[in-house]
Amino acid sequence: MAHLLAMTTIASLPHRGVVEVSGEDRADFLQGLVSNDVAEAGPGRAVWAALLTPQGKFLAEFFVLSQQDRLLLDCERAQATMLVQRLARYRLRAKVEIRDASAAFGVYAAWDGVPDVSAITAPDPRLADAGWRILARTPIPTNATEADWDRHRLGLGLPDGTRDLEPEKTVLLEAGFDELKGLSWTKGCYMGQEITARTHYRGLLKRRLVPVGIEGSPPEPGSAVVRDGLEVGTMRSSRDGVGLALLRLDALSAPLQCGAARLTARIPGWMRLPGPAA
Repeated sequence: MAHLLAMTTIASLPHRGVVEVSGEDRADFLQGLVSNDVAEAGPGRAVWAALLTPQGKFLAEFFVLSQQDRLLLDCERAQATMLVQRLARYRLRAKVEIRDASAAFGVYAAWDGVPDVSAITAPDPRLADAGWRILARTPIPTNATEADWDRHRLGLGLPDGTRDLEPEKTVLLEAGFDELKGLSWTKGCYMGQEITARTHYRGLLKRRLVPVGIEGSPPEPGSAVVRDGLEVGTMRSSRDGVGLALLRLDALSAPLQCGAARLTARIPGWMRLPGPAA
């Protein structure tokens, strides 16, 4: 029976699902579509990546894990059907099969220790403190809730699917995909790559998704963030006094308001910002 190391925290994430990509061309097929280097995924090693529109805007984020003759995408469960359909559009003559395998796997996160479980595991590639990703075909013991994971990842400034990233609007560099190892600058072309590179090399970013401390009632996602009466950003997900907000770079050090709540930007150590704010 699977057991947990004394210090390891494990939570089930029912809002996450799994898309399975199998067939002999699976790696090459994904390599030409997603933002990161799929070749880096292997036993005990995951890759965080995104699928973009041709215009370089976010569609879906996922972890790519490897199991024998298939790649498993740990994705937002509500996006699994869309992701299968989008990927299938580009299959052409590639020898791949794509299916929603969410019913076959439970998705878990583990932190504060190494999970000792009978499942597919890999360290979360974004940050060491983020912990581990787990895909299990049979239920495994947990000692934390999805809300506990939410607090953990928000404290680190990690986005979670469409709760924090807006489909067909968000630019990956706004959401920390460069610092959080969700992009490869060397693997070659993928959908949306040209615009992503242009934004990076020309320094065109004007906003970032940043952690914020919240004093007062938690704002609704999508609420306007204002400074001196002027809108400077948008609230995204939050829980228990901490959240993420997409803010203009020139507003990060200012007092901010969102509805009845006061917000204070808390720039994490991993985040690289231009100019004096860095």
